[in-house]
Amino acid sequence: MRNSSDKKTGLIFFPAFDWAISPTHPEREERLLYTRDQIFEEGIMDLPQISEYVSVLAKTHDIAMTQFCVPRVEDRVTEAHLIAAGAAILLADEIVSGRLKNGFALVRPPGHHAMRVVHGNRGFCNINNEAIMVDYLRRRHGIKRVAIIDTDVHHGDGTQDIFWHDPDVLFISFHQDGRTIFPGTGFADELGGPTAYARTLNIPLPLGTTDESMLYILDNLILPILSDFKPDFIVNSAGQDNHYTDPLGSMKVTAQGYARLTEKLRPDLAVLEGGYAIETALPYVNMGIILALAGLDYSYVREPDLQTFRESSDLTGYIHRMVNSLLQQWEKRDQALPNPKLIKGNYYERVKRIFYDTDGFIEEQVEKLRICDNCPGYLAIDTEVNHGYGLSDGKALCISVPFTACSSCRKEAASFYEEAKKRKNYRQVYLQDKPSDVFLGYNSVNGQEWRSEG
Repeated sequence: MRNSSDKKTGLIFFPAFDWAISPTHPEREERLLYTRDQIFEEGIMDLPQISEYVSVLAKTHDIAMTQFCVPRVEDRVTEAHLIAAGAAILLADEIVSGRLKNGFALVRPPGHHAMRVVHGNRGFCNINNEAIMVDYLRRRHGIKRVAIIDTDVHHGDGTQDIFWHDPDVLFISFHQDGRTIFPGTGFADELGGPTAYARTLNIPLPLGTTDESMLYILDNLILPILSDFKPDFIVNSAGQDNHYTDPLGSMKVTAQGYARLTEKLRPDLAVLEGGYAIETALPYVNMGIILALAGLDYSYVREPDLQTFRESSDLTGYIHRMVNSLLQQWEKRDQALPNPKLIKGNYYERVKRIFYDTDGFIEEQVEKLRICDNCPGYLAIDTEVNHGYGLSDGKALCISVPFTACSSCRKEAASFYEEAKKRKNYRQVYLQDKPSDVFLGYNSVNGQEWRSEG
C-alpha cells in the first residue's frame, strides 16, 4: 500500500442530465456544469493529487438494506438516483481499500431529506446517498463506527431519521434554524433514540451566521466529539447553501470558510447535497473543498464579490452557549433514560407525520423500537400515506433488524414478519435483516414475496 501522503483525492462528477423536477427548478444540472467548467479551466483536474472516476450504479439491494421504498425500490428511483448513490459507494470502496486518500462525490440528485421509509420525493430527495453508502461499508467492509457531519443549510432530517436509533453512527448537523427554513426540524433537543442518545446532535443557526461561528462550532463541538467517538470513517454531507449568495438560505458563509472547514474536519468522503447559487458560489466553494481535500493551497479561491461579514455579539454569544449545552448532552450520552411516556409494554413508540413537499402528501407513521437488554432492538414502522379526501395507498409494515441485533431479537422480528403477512390490514410487509444481509418483501394483494441478498 502506498504512503498516505502519496494517495490521491478521488472525484466523481455526475450532473444527471436526464433527471429534473422541472426545467427551472433550483435543483438542476447547471449546479454541477458551472463547477466542472471552472475546475477544468483552472487546471485542477490535471494536478497529480487529483484522480477522476466514473460512477457505477448502486444495486437495488444496497438501497433496500437501508431504506424501505414503498412499494418497491424500482418504483421510487431512476437510473440517475442509482448512479448518484453508486458514486458514493465507489469512492468509499476505493478509500477503505487504501487506493485513495479521500474523495468527493459531486453528484445529483441529492439525498439527505430521504428518510428510512420512502413514498416519494421530499426536499428534492428520493434516496439517501450517504446513508446507503454507510450501510454498504458496514456490510461489505465491517466498518463499525461512522460519523456523518451535515453542513447543508437545511437540516438533514432524512439522515437523522435513518440513524436515530443507531449508537454506532454519529450524526451532527448544523443548519439554518428550522423555524425559518425547510424542513422545519433540527432543533437542539433532537438528540436521538433511547439506545443512541446524543449520537444525534443538531446546531440550529441564526440567520446571518458567518465563517467565524461555523468554525467555532467545528473547533469547540464537532472536533472534540469526534475525538471521543473515534469513528472509523467520516462523511461530510456537503451542502453548500450556507453561502452568502444562496437563494434558498440566509447565511453568510464564504468559499474560504468551507475550505477551512474541510481542511480541519478531514472527512474521508464528501458527498454533495444542496447549494443553489450556480454561478456565484458553487464553482468557488467546490474548488475550495477539492483543494482542501487534496492538501493543496486554496487561499486564492475567492468570490469576485467577496464581502466582509460581521456577526452581532448576541448571535455569537448564543452559539457559544448552545455549543456548551450540547457538550453537556454529549457527556451524558450513556446515562440518559428514555422518556417513560413513550414506553408502551416492550416497545418505545413515537408517532410521526412526514410532509412530502415535492409530491404534496403526508405520511402517517407509528414507529416502535423493541426494548432489549442485550442489543439496540429491532424497529417496526407502521406507515400509510394520506393523499387527502380519504385517499390512501394502504398500510405497510417495515421491520428493520440492526447490525448488532441479538439472536432473540432476530428471531422475534422474523416471526413478526411472518405473522404480519397473514393479516389483512397491510398491503406490503418488509423485513430488512442487516446481520444476514437479506431483504424480504411481501405484497398481500397478489400474494407475491420477493427476496434479495448480498
